[in-house]
Amino acid sequence: MNRDALGERLGPLVAGLYPDRADEVLTGLLDLADRWAPHLGGRGDRRPDESTSYLITYGDAFRRPGQAPLHTLAELLRTHVRDAVTDVHLLPIYPWTSDDGFGVVDHRRVNPDLGTWDDVAELGADHAVMLDFVANHVSASSPWFTGWLAGDPRYAGYFLDPGPEWDTSSVVRPRTTPLVHEYRRPDGTVAHAWTTFGPDQVDVDVRTPAVLLDLTDVLLGYVARGATTVRLDAIGFLWKRSGTTCLHLPETHDVIRVWRALVDELCPGTLLLTETNVPHEDNITYLGDGSDEAHMVYQFALPPLVLHAFVTGRSTALTAWAAGIGPVSETATWFNFLASHDGIGVRPTQGLLSDEDRALLVERTLARGGQVSMARRPDGSEQVYELNTNYLDALVPPGDPDPDASAVTRGLAAHAILLSLVGVPAIYHHSLLGSRQDRAGMVASGIPRRINREVLDADRLAAELASSPRRSGMLEGLRHLLGVRRTLPGFSPFAPQGVETRDERVLVVRRAAGSKDEVVAVVNVSAEPVTLPGLGGTDVLTGQRHTALRLGPHGYAWLVP
Repeated sequence: MNRDALGERLGPLVAGLYPDRADEVLTGLLDLADRWAPHLGGRGDRRPDESTSYLITYGDAFRRPGQAPLHTLAELLRTHVRDAVTDVHLLPIYPWTSDDGFGVVDHRRVNPDLGTWDDVAELGADHAVMLDFVANHVSASSPWFTGWLAGDPRYAGYFLDPGPEWDTSSVVRPRTTPLVHEYRRPDGTVAHAWTTFGPDQVDVDVRTPAVLLDLTDVLLGYVARGATTVRLDAIGFLWKRSGTTCLHLPETHDVIRVWRALVDELCPGTLLLTETNVPHEDNITYLGDGSDEAHMVYQFALPPLVLHAFVTGRSTALTAWAAGIGPVSETATWFNFLASHDGIGVRPTQGLLSDEDRALLVERTLARGGQVSMARRPDGSEQVYELNTNYLDALVPPGDPDPDASAVTRGLAAHAILLSLVGVPAIYHHSLLGSRQDRAGMVASGIPRRINREVLDADRLAAELASSPRRSGMLEGLRHLLGVRRTLPGFSPFAPQGVETRDERVLVVRRAAGSKDEVVAVVNVSAEPVTLPGLGGTDVLTGQRHTALRLGPHGYAWLVP
C-alpha cells in the first residue's frame, strides 16, 4: 500500500467532509488502511465481462432440517445452478431484528441461525460473493444504538436527534412512518432519533468522524472476508443537513469516493454497487465521473419499464429509455435486474412513464393478488412507491388460461431483454427457479414485501425442479440464455449499444455494431406474431438462419451476421 498516494487522494475529500478535524480523520482512515492491508490482496483485472452474472438471494432462501442455511445454499448452487451464474449476492446475513435482515444488530457477525463465515467461504469457493453493507442505519437493538441511549461516550454523536432548530420540511423518504421516533433511555428519560425507514432502523450520523471510521472498518472487513462486490444499501440517505432533502447530498457522494479510493488502493478488482431506488437522473449520479464513485449502479428504471412493455404489448417507452443508455467508462457499468427482494420501484419511472402508464402497472399488480406500497412526499401527501408482487406473475394478465406456461414464456422473454442490455445482469432466485408469489406469507406477516420472499424447503424444491414445468422451464431456459450469453463478447458490459425502432411491439438492441462481435437482440413484448423484413442473421439461441426474422408471441432471438 502506498500510504502517501492514498493520503493525497483522500485528503481533499476528508477536508470537505470534516473541515475542523480533517487531519484526525485522514490519519484514522490511513491507519485503518494499514491495519487491513495485510489481509487484502489485489484481484487482478477482475473487470466484469459477458460471462458475469449475479444471483440475488438470501442466506436462508433454502432450508433443510439440521443444516446451516448457508451450507444448504452452497449445496443447491452446486447441484442445480452450477455455472449458470458467476456471482452470488447475499442479502444481509448478519444478526437482525426487522425487515428480513436490514435491521442489522451487528454488521461484523454472521447470524448464527444462518451459519458462519466459514460457510460464506464455502460459497466463495464456487462463486464470487457480494456482501450487503447496510451503512445508513442499524437496528434499535444494536450495541451502537443502545450504547448511545445509555450515554456511553464511545457512541457519542452516532445518531441524530434533530431538535427544533432542524428544518425537515424538505426531507424525501420512502416511508409514511414518522421521521423521528422516541426511545426510552436506561435512566427513564426520552431520546429522539432520525429513522428514515422506521422505528427499528435508526439512521447513523456519519457527520461524526468516529461513525465514518467505524463504517469504513466494516467495509474493509467484508472485503477481507472475501467479498468481491459490496452493495451499499440505501446509500443515498447517508448524510443529513438541515433544510435539504437529505437525499443525494454532495457529502454522501464524497463518502463513496473515500470508500472507492480505499478499495481501489487496497484490493483492486473489488467492486462497489450503490443502491438508490430513485428517478433515473438521480441514480446515475452515483457513477461519478466513471472512475471515482460506484463501479456499478442499479438500473431501477428497467423492471417497471419491462413490465410496462409486457402489460401494454408495446416497447415504446422501454425503447426510448434504452436508446439513452450506453457504456459508462472502462471501469464502471450498470447493474441490470428485473426482480429482487424488494418490490418493483415506481419512482424511477418519473419522466419515463405517464401517470396513466403507472396506473396500468398498479392495476396489473392488484389484479394478480399483489399490493402497492406508498411513500410520503415532503408536503405530506402520499404516492405509489413500489409494487409488491412476484415478477413472473405480474407479467401474466389476469384470466390467462395457463398462467404457469405464460409465466415461463413471458418470463424468459423478459430476461432475454435483461441479458441483452449493456451492463451486468442479476437474477433473483425466485425468478431463476420459477417461484409463484407467496400471498399467504404476505397476509400472515402483514409485510407486503414478503410476497416475494418465501423461504423454500430445499428437498421439496429439488423434487419440484424435476416435476414442475414452471420451475424447470425457467431454470433450464435461463441456464441456456446465460450459457449462450457468456460466449458472445458483444454482450460485454463495456460494448457499445444501439437501439433501433422497427415495430412498436419489439425491442431491438444492437450490441458492438460493426465489429466482429456484433449481436442483435430482438424481443417481442406482445401476444402477436411479428415479422421484421430486413432483419436477418443466425439466431445463436437456436442455430436457425433468418432472412426476415419472424417471432411468435413473446418470442426472442439473438442474431449474429
